[in-house]
Amino acid sequence: MYPKHAPHGRYETAVDVHRPTPLAPAAAIPAPLIPVQPGAVPSVASVVLPDGRVVTGYAINPMQPEPVAAKSAVSRAAVNVALGGVGFLAVCGGLLLLTTFIAALTALITQLIILAAVIFGGWIAVQIFSASGSKGGTTVNIRKAVIKRNRFYS
Repeated sequence: MYPKHAPHGRYETAVDVHRPTPLAPAAAIPAPLIPVQPGAVPSVASVVLPDGRVVTGYAINPMQPEPVAAKSAVSRAAVNVALGGVGFLAVCGGLLLLTTFIAALTALITQLIILAAVIFGGWIAVQIFSASGSKGGTTVNIRKAVIKRNRFYS
């Protein structure tokens, strides 16, 4: 069956290749039906070897490795920490906007008060300085007067 080993040189030898052929299952006597879970009992196969021997056994399916679960590049804890940081930044950003709005509103009110004071003060200054230039008011000359018995004599 196997070629003889030749220590020196190389020569060719005719080799017969025999492929095992499975036997058809014998169905002469029906076996009693036994309830089993589907797929619980593997199928039995018989093979005839080239020298005439019959080998019977379970058919072995090649083992398929279980698919490896896709492992993320970043751990779940790191993702949770990052999401917590994003939430914290969103809250801080909102608080920052709120405090900025309050500060801007305070500055606006302060500027309006200062503007009102400047306008009012300017109006009063115009009144004071324009009154000295024109004599449109009533002038009262006070002379030496005598008051007797609650009466005014001039």
